Amino acid sequence: MADSDEFDAFYRGTAPRLLRYAYGLTADLGEAQDIVQEAYARAWQRWRRLRDYEDQEGWLRLVVDRLATDSWRRLLVRRAAVARRTPPPPAPPPPEDVIVLVEALRTLPYAHRRALAMFYLLDRSITDIARETGASPGTVKSWLSRGRDALAAALRDHLKEASTGGFDAR
Repeated sequence: MADSDEFDAFYRGTAPRLLRYAYGLTADLGEAQDIVQEAYARAWQRWRRLRDYEDQEGWLRLVVDRLATDSWRRLLVRRAAVARRTPPPPAPPPPEDVIVLVEALRTLPYAHRRALAMFYLLDRSITDIARETGASPGTVKSWLSRGRDALAAALRDHLKEASTGGFDAR
């Protein structure tokens, strides 16, 4: 029997059991899968010697034990490092004009908002925006024009509301 066929049979016969074992050690399925994968990779590298062992699965369990222990150690070291760090100072709130602009942008249709953001914030050309959105350059120009008009109207409304104290003086 070829090495790969013999190893494949060994893998199929032991993998479900070893995964359950690793899951029991780590209590994390993703971590258990990673550990078992690493254990079998190491077993494959040593298969010519390992296939003659009396308890091949026992060797794998030992590798899984060590990998799980290493995983816990890394987690504890990471946790200790995070605990030593002081939290960053709180970020200052955004300026009032930024809040007003974002609120005004939220009133626009998505296509207009996206075109404005790409044009003004990313410095993309009309041709680039058209290519990325799948629209024609004329449609992009329309989105930009309508978006600017709607944004100006929303900002005008906000300024009018702010100057009257939020009351409509009709």
